Amino acid sequence: MSARERLVTVCTARYMEAQIIKGRLESEGIPVLLSYESAGLIYGITIDGLGEVKVMVPKHLAEEAKGILAAGEFTEGGEVGGKS
Repeated sequence: MSARERLVTVCTARYMEAQIIKGRLESEGIPVLLSYESAGLIYGITIDGLGEVKVMVPKHLAEEAKGILAAGEFTEGGEVGGKS
């Protein structure tokens, strides 16, 4: 994934779910970046977005990633098709 490539959020999830989603997408050849506030992870806080993890992929692979997530059981912990 190049530094100039635009990333979009394909879903949000809790940290452990996000790790599973990341592994699934990477197994399909889609590079993933997880974006989260470290305080939520350290303290286990899940209030007002703390503890929320954004699963981000390159914009040109977003639709493919959403399709993979929709076909699996990965939509329960977050919203598929999140904001970019």
